[in-house]
Amino acid sequence: MRDTVLGMPETGMAGAIAAYISVGAEPETNGLVFALWKRGSYVLLPVLQDDSDLDWASYEGPDSLAPGPFGLLEPTELRRGPDAIRSADLVIVPALAADRDGNRLGRGGGCYDRALARVGASVPTVALLYDHELLDEVPAGQHDQRIRAVAQPTRGITRMPA
Repeated sequence: MRDTVLGMPETGMAGAIAAYISVGAEPETNGLVFALWKRGSYVLLPVLQDDSDLDWASYEGPDSLAPGPFGLLEPTELRRGPDAIRSADLVIVPALAADRDGNRLGRGGGCYDRALARVGASVPTVALLYDHELLDEVPAGQHDQRIRAVAQPTRGITRMPA
């Protein structure tokens, strides 16, 4: 998936990219985040706040990460605030599953839905999924934010309808 995301035209044109460091059984993102940073992208990573909203800080290499809550690795750089995601030209998000309409199933805390609500309508949002996690339908509520594409190991990029 690293090479698939790196090969997207939107990735090549993006100056600032919001991403995340995977945890547990999520598709691995450490290599992707490092590659984005090494090629000169400004990479923002989330910092989980006490109110379950996401703050953002820059990734400055593997040594700029420290343990956070719930087994997460978070950046140690200066916090940029929840609105920092507005500066991203591409947003890479975690998901447990997604459907073909762009509905994304997260872990239920709503932190990424709040963050995605701050992202402009023309900014690509991409969820990283295993092949079996793109479904015909996932539950979606009124506050859930749609993604615009998914990246999968063998299927590559699947674009969602506008």
